[in-house]
Amino acid sequence: MKPPAHSVSAAAPLSAPDAAFAQSALGQMLMHVLGTGSASQRQIADHLLRNPMRVTALGIEELAESCQVSTATISRFARDIGQKNYSAMRGAMAETLQALLQPVDKLRHTIERRARATSPVTESLEYAAANIAATAGALSLPDMQAVVRRLTRAKVVYVMGFGLSANLAGMLVQHLQPFCPHVVEVVGIGGSEVAAGHLVNLTAHDVLLVISFPRYTLDCIGLASFARDRGARIVALTDSPASPLAELADHTLYAQSTHPVLPSSASTALAMIEALAVALMVSNKDNVEKAARLSDVIAAYLYGGEHGVQGPRKTAVRQHKAVKKSSPHKNQG
Repeated sequence: MKPPAHSVSAAAPLSAPDAAFAQSALGQMLMHVLGTGSASQRQIADHLLRNPMRVTALGIEELAESCQVSTATISRFARDIGQKNYSAMRGAMAETLQALLQPVDKLRHTIERRARATSPVTESLEYAAANIAATAGALSLPDMQAVVRRLTRAKVVYVMGFGLSANLAGMLVQHLQPFCPHVVEVVGIGGSEVAAGHLVNLTAHDVLLVISFPRYTLDCIGLASFARDRGARIVALTDSPASPLAELADHTLYAQSTHPVLPSSASTALAMIEALAVALMVSNKDNVEKAARLSDVIAAYLYGGEHGVQGPRKTAVRQHKAVKKSSPHKNQG
């Protein structure tokens, strides 16, 4: 099987450790299989791309069980991508990863080795920390800056996320609204029909920022494809180059979402949303001034502000003065 002629990173630099593996010759081969192979081949390629470090420690039976295929299918897959057998494919993956290994991967393997002695709560928090560290350590700043330029120049910025990603989309909308001329939360509480209604008016001057993590929703992928066909620029916030959004997007921001129990973790996605908001805020002096004005306006309505509820100290002082003023003995002895 020949590798694809184009690079998966042509549209947007990849920015997470597993994305770095996808850029290698072997990773490119797996990406090609992911897009063109049979159902079982795509399933295996997807698993290898998402778990390259873990696979190097698995026997063929364990990998077959994880991919829900037979060992014969695994062996045939290895030969199809140019390897002599499964052992050779696993060795090739280990060799590729040797140069890409990052401290956070070592941390993750340490977590996995002592998982039995760690409480689920602690393990979850450690995975969140590892995911954020991995994403931050490999983030492409030029890619983030390219996304900021897209958002700044867009006539309308549409933000879309379904399921748990809808909550992330709502938070991103709040961060973008002060700095973009027009921001539309596509899904809201209306679901797919409302989302489709919003996107009907989308044009080539607009940007659709779409958020999706495992488990990916069909509506999200379908509407993103519709937006692309309309000529809009697509910015994706997702977890892996194996995500179906990766090939649709003009720019992709990767946030690792590995979790030992949940289908995926949203902690890194939230961190990336905040990082994007900061990048947009400091991208020009006008935005800095907007942020200052917004803070001034909001401050009056916060606790202790001019229009907000008085703080405990201010309330106590005001009550004390009122009591003192009304006391009939205030001028005596």
